[in-house]
Amino acid sequence: MKKVFVALLMASAFFTKAQQGNLSGDLMMNVNFFQRDTNIKAAGNQLYDNFLSGGEGWLGLRYSVKGFTGTVRFDAFQNSNLQNPTTALTAAGVGMYSLSKEFQNLTITAGHVYDQIGSGIIFRAYEDRGLLIDNALFGLHLKYRANKYLTVKGFSGQTKYLFDRYKPILKGFAAEGDFDLGKNVHITPGIGTVNRTMDQASMDLVISTINSYPVNERFTPVYNSFASTFYNTLNAGDFTWYVEGAYKTHEAVATGLGLKRLNGNVIYSTLGYSKSKFGINATFKRTENFMMRTSPNETLIKGLYNWQPIIAQIRPQRLIARYTPPSQDLSEMGGAANVFITPNENLSFNASYTHINSLAGDTLYREAFADAEIRSVKDFIFHVGLQYLVYNQSLYQQKVKANYPNIIALTPFLEVVYKINQSKSIRTELQYMNTKQDFGSWAFGLLEFSIASHWSFAVSDMYNVKPNYTHVNKAHHYPNFFVAHTRGAHRFTAQYVKQVEGINCTGGVCRYEPAFSGAKIGVISTF
Repeated sequence: MKKVFVALLMASAFFTKAQQGNLSGDLMMNVNFFQRDTNIKAAGNQLYDNFLSGGEGWLGLRYSVKGFTGTVRFDAFQNSNLQNPTTALTAAGVGMYSLSKEFQNLTITAGHVYDQIGSGIIFRAYEDRGLLIDNALFGLHLKYRANKYLTVKGFSGQTKYLFDRYKPILKGFAAEGDFDLGKNVHITPGIGTVNRTMDQASMDLVISTINSYPVNERFTPVYNSFASTFYNTLNAGDFTWYVEGAYKTHEAVATGLGLKRLNGNVIYSTLGYSKSKFGINATFKRTENFMMRTSPNETLIKGLYNWQPIIAQIRPQRLIARYTPPSQDLSEMGGAANVFITPNENLSFNASYTHINSLAGDTLYREAFADAEIRSVKDFIFHVGLQYLVYNQSLYQQKVKANYPNIIALTPFLEVVYKINQSKSIRTELQYMNTKQDFGSWAFGLLEFSIASHWSFAVSDMYNVKPNYTHVNKAHHYPNFFVAHTRGAHRFTAQYVKQVEGINCTGGVCRYEPAFSGAKIGVISTF
């Protein structure tokens, strides 16, 4: 409670004393109404059996004046299912606050900081409300632009967890350059390092765990881990090449076989070529034992202070999105290539292939994908495509391999947009996933009517057309009725939805979500 009071006092004093400046803010609210449906397993916890409703909200304020910027955000969770979809979370308070000052090329920030080094492999403090990730660094952050060629930054603090903080301490430094090497050649190199120091309570738990192992499997854990990275972006004519290599020192790492003393490394690179009507992109990544947590005692998405780039492309299609592969911290090697061709303004073609294995050679993910967009028919836009995938469900979803073999699926899809006039349009989506694994084959259909900048109405259904009776008792419909209204800076949404259980992925970070049945209301506003 004291922290909340201090944060509010700091924000109030700053806003009150300021004579003039710029005030902006944003509001985001979600309300869920839970309706029991034992047929799809949306039952059996307090949300459906007792509470029946819940939600969460965020209100942020930002004030800037004379080089100062103050930010404060109030977070509230009332019987929220966001942290754990089967458990109600109720808590409220100041979720973040910070005060920064820019003076003679030096920016000083105190409080909660969002930043990253390179692509985020060794450090990334960011927010993703869809998965309730908010691992802001709480501490002090300095950024200094020495000249037009060099920027350096340093920070120290603790990783945020809801309204508290993880006890281990993070310290980091990065330097980034900006150079022209010729008329058409430009590089932006960088180096960075991060040190994590565990607290005594976290270390005591690690020692206790290690001491429970057989003598020949024990080792001496360390309080400090260090990670360093080098990265560079090269722009040369029509080519863009990004490469990053990172190394982490030995520490206790949680594996499927318990804690092990391991060091780690990552190599990540993207190469792109783009010219009129044609482009090609390639990505490669190799990861070995690169777990970055406040301590090895944390699991799932808790305690993470970095972000692993994802190799596979995230697809918007409802059925395809069910099997998006998350990045692997311990063992992964993969690559992807994508080619797109636009012969004229009415046609565009895209094709890609993704290949991901473990370092031992086990198949993790395969995807062959092709689509085309056709605009040659007046008032119509056609988007047609096909995906073939192989998905290691036992690894990605932590299931027993004997009962959950690799998913092999073929998914054609079609999207048609008909422009009635300049403000009204109708959009139709049709998808079919043919697979014998997991829940079996699916069909998905959507019809959406939009009135530009104001209204959107949609109805959809996802149907288990050929169930795999090993995992489901019968075919089920999963309907969705949706309406959205936008008025100025405000957007209001309402929907009635039944959602199948599965994996929800955002930006390469994934978690399992059980089935959902009920209604959802949302409000987003900016000012």
